[in-house]
Amino acid sequence: MKSSTSKELLILAYPMVISQGAFAVMIFTDRYFMSLVSPTHMAAALGGGVGSFFCMSLFIGVLSYTNALTAQYFGSQQLEKCPRVVTQGMLLGACFSPLLMLLGYLADDLFLLMGHTEGLAKLESQYFLILIWGAGASLAKSCVAAYFSGIGQTRVVMIADTLGVALNIPLTWLLIFGTGVIPALGIAGAAWGTIISTVFSLLIFAGFYFEPLHRARFRVMESFRFDPGILRRFVRLGFPSGIEMFLNVAAFNLFLLMFQSYGVTEAASAAIVFNWDIMSFVPMIGLNVAIISLVGRYIGADNSSRLREVIKAGFSMGMGFSGLLALVFLFFREPLVAIFIAPGHDPQAIMSLGSFMMVGLATYVMADATIQIAGGVLRGAGDTRWLMWASILIHWLMLLVQYFVIKVWEMGPRASWVVFVAMIITTALMYLWRLAGPRWRTPEAFARVMSEQ
Repeated sequence: MKSSTSKELLILAYPMVISQGAFAVMIFTDRYFMSLVSPTHMAAALGGGVGSFFCMSLFIGVLSYTNALTAQYFGSQQLEKCPRVVTQGMLLGACFSPLLMLLGYLADDLFLLMGHTEGLAKLESQYFLILIWGAGASLAKSCVAAYFSGIGQTRVVMIADTLGVALNIPLTWLLIFGTGVIPALGIAGAAWGTIISTVFSLLIFAGFYFEPLHRARFRVMESFRFDPGILRRFVRLGFPSGIEMFLNVAAFNLFLLMFQSYGVTEAASAAIVFNWDIMSFVPMIGLNVAIISLVGRYIGADNSSRLREVIKAGFSMGMGFSGLLALVFLFFREPLVAIFIAPGHDPQAIMSLGSFMMVGLATYVMADATIQIAGGVLRGAGDTRWLMWASILIHWLMLLVQYFVIKVWEMGPRASWVVFVAMIITTALMYLWRLAGPRWRTPEAFARVMSEQ
């Protein structure tokens, strides 16, 4: 049984790990291209990128719950309801888009308000606003990608995402630096490259979605209608996930903006370390998506006895991958930092602080994996309200402490980084405590999750 569950999780997970890894490579190369321009451009790509994701996070968090909802219907053999989840998600996305534009407009001045230099804030704002303009495609892509994950067709997600990244990398280079008739657009080119590749991936998803065999099996053409029961489940289970993501990203974004206010050295060091963080964190999101899908499927099939095997298999995969990366980050920290240091602003200071922060990254990378694995199990089982309250509490307590460390007590960036690392480890311990408890796995809890009332 254990071997069967491990194999099933691996089949679901490896395409998602590749998919998310491709996304990590895209972000990594975008920021590397920016580092070739200047440390300020690299820091702006980090600040503007995090800012845009902050604005989209509430809506992406809600629509990403398409994965669990679809998996639950798939597990209960209600195949015709799976594409109806997509339709309700697209209806929500159409309502979200105007709100997102407004939120982006209101957040545009945040970079200056956080004390960033005028030059850095101008570049951040330019990158941020272009990504917000293309956010509709990102919302739609999140919904349909989560659908294919939920029905177990993670290879479709892998194909669409990797082809999008394959287009993004050369396209972004051309748009940033220009060649021939293509003008050099700088940081704006990086943002437009991301939007174009997102639309390209969305078109690939559409091709698979309307493929004749898939269309017939899931009765796709009958799904384009309002379904109040599914929409109620979206609101009841998806909105806690969206609120959690939004407020957590807000806390992280505000911490990052405060950290960058130390100066260019600190901003560049953070950009370098979080570039490497992405290489570990984003593939773990792939494992998280696979766990949500598999747990949701077992909940829908009323087969909760398999959950223990999913948990064991998830931790076996996640701890092995993250443990290896932790060793790499620890023992090769200086060469990894040096890759992103371009001639210019005090490279020795960036090397010193960046190397220190890489030790912190090596310390928390396995805790990050724990959060993704335990959180995936709880989210797939519908325990979204507890996740929301626990995660928000820890993140905003961390932000409060960071405010005193950075702005009131005026302690250095190393102290601030230690607080950040401690927050991640604390979150992992809380998730493990909840996972070990019985409250989320009772038959009554599972019945409430599947209810459309």
